[in-house]
Amino acid sequence: QVQLVESGGGLVQAGGSLRLSCAASGRTFSSGAMGWFRQAPGKEREFVAGINWNGNVKYYADSVKGRFTISRENAKNTVYLQMNSLKPDDTAVYYCAAQTLLRARTATLANEYDYWGQGTQVTVSS
Repeated sequence: QVQLVESGGGLVQAGGSLRLSCAASGRTFSSGAMGWFRQAPGKEREFVAGINWNGNVKYYADSVKGRFTISRENAKNTVYLQMNSLKPDDTAVYYCAAQTLLRARTATLANEYDYWGQGTQVTVSS
């Protein structure tokens, strides 16, 4: 059974930092992209950050560029999201996603991913 399990969410004050982790089990995802999405109450799920199979290509939503950093460790089948300078607008449930095979240089759409985690809540207070 394939599972993606996120951790590291929580409550933080504006300007603070959090590091999210997503550990995959049941199969390896070293051939495809991995990404992070988020969904705030009443809003659509949106792309946050993505990384290609070997970590050489990283891409971000404009709203998080310069503040968030995505990375991965294929040996651990894990992807991370370091979030700095957090803002109240970053409050959302954060989901990790994984492709089984790389389809394109970047993957920013939810339907480009094959597996999803259950989400972890990030709340940023003002």
